[in-house]
Amino acid sequence: MSPFEIGIAALAAMVALVYLGLWVPIALMISSYVGVWMIKGSPLLAGKLLALAASETISSYFFGVVPLFVLMGFVVAVTGMGRDAFDVANQLFGRLKGGLGIGTVGANAVFAAITGISIASAAVFTRLAVPEMVRHGYTKQFSVGVVAGSSVLGMLIPPSLLLILYGLLTEQSVGDLFIAGVIPGLLLALTFGSGVFLMAMFWPAFIGHNLSPGDEQQLSGTEIATKGLPIVGLILLVLGGIYTGWFTPIEAGAVGCLGAILIGLARRSLSWRDFWEVLTDSGLVTASICFLIIAAQMYTRMLAISGVPAEFGSFVANADIGFWGIILAYVLLVILMGTILDSSSIMLILVPLMLPVIVPMNVDLIWFGIVTVLAVEIGLLTPPFGISVFVIKSTLDDPDITLGDIFRGAAPFALMMLGVLLLVLAFPKLATLLLGY
Repeated sequence: MSPFEIGIAALAAMVALVYLGLWVPIALMISSYVGVWMIKGSPLLAGKLLALAASETISSYFFGVVPLFVLMGFVVAVTGMGRDAFDVANQLFGRLKGGLGIGTVGANAVFAAITGISIASAAVFTRLAVPEMVRHGYTKQFSVGVVAGSSVLGMLIPPSLLLILYGLLTEQSVGDLFIAGVIPGLLLALTFGSGVFLMAMFWPAFIGHNLSPGDEQQLSGTEIATKGLPIVGLILLVLGGIYTGWFTPIEAGAVGCLGAILIGLARRSLSWRDFWEVLTDSGLVTASICFLIIAAQMYTRMLAISGVPAEFGSFVANADIGFWGIILAYVLLVILMGTILDSSSIMLILVPLMLPVIVPMNVDLIWFGIVTVLAVEIGLLTPPFGISVFVIKSTLDDPDITLGDIFRGAAPFALMMLGVLLLVLAFPKLATLLLGY
């Protein structure tokens, strides 16, 4: 077999292993190792090449941004800032038609700006928002759907772990990716909020017929300031520091962690027990992400040695489907893969494969990153595998709400995300405007 045929066989084996239920990083590592072994003819050489890929990846200074933002996200979640964001958003929007749903979207947008982890958002707001909305007359299906839909804002509104991961894979500036995600992220949040309002007006059977205002006890100006200022301060500290150039994204993560811990201590909402749990959870998530990135680098090395990306690029160029044909085919493939894989795995598998194809076409990799994350986000809400949906189901105490209910409730938000994705495809300036080009 030629190296190209071995690469294709390894790729097919990896897909088959994933479909059979093997964890994606393990499938990537096995197929990569066997592929390099067959190409080079030496198991020892294959092991050394892949070990080198792993050590180079994990020793990178830029990788330090991952554990820092994960830690900050968990500290923010455990100190009650998610509840404060929900209370303030509920106060601002609770009197509107569908106000609690709009408040949930707003709270998730604020929470996303200090965490970047959609799983954390889904877990926090399932506990906070779903019982409140059900109590005020919203249907259970809509209540879980709006939480599932708005939780994915954490993957686009900076800081975002997916944007960090994309930056590591493509060697693009994480700071530039964060800046590029601002307008599309805010546009997505605005689209979700407007969609909730329109559904409340024209589709009451889906949201609920007898909705009552969401906040019987009005917050005073002092209470709003007490709940809102720490969150706003942390957002300004982290994102403001990055955008003004005061510190790098890695330094921003460290400063954000310190700021979140100090806020938790000042509010007396961060005990030693909570802090230990936060450290443990952060370690587990970071280790999982590390394992994924190591596996992806091994997979990338195997593809490069086999020549699959180069052959794939030549095939696409000779197919004469044009720039938009390639981009739309890629987006469709990402969305389809979202039905079986989690967001990180989709990015780790497809981005290394597509990079050699789009780089010669002078595609703006920052814009391409935003398009990729938006397409990947849709996969978070699509059956049979939607990680945000499964997090919500595992967090709920209500056995009457099925996975099907959550998927159906999230479906309108997946369609809204598709609309925003089409806008970013049609108007690249939405992603690059703040970068000045």
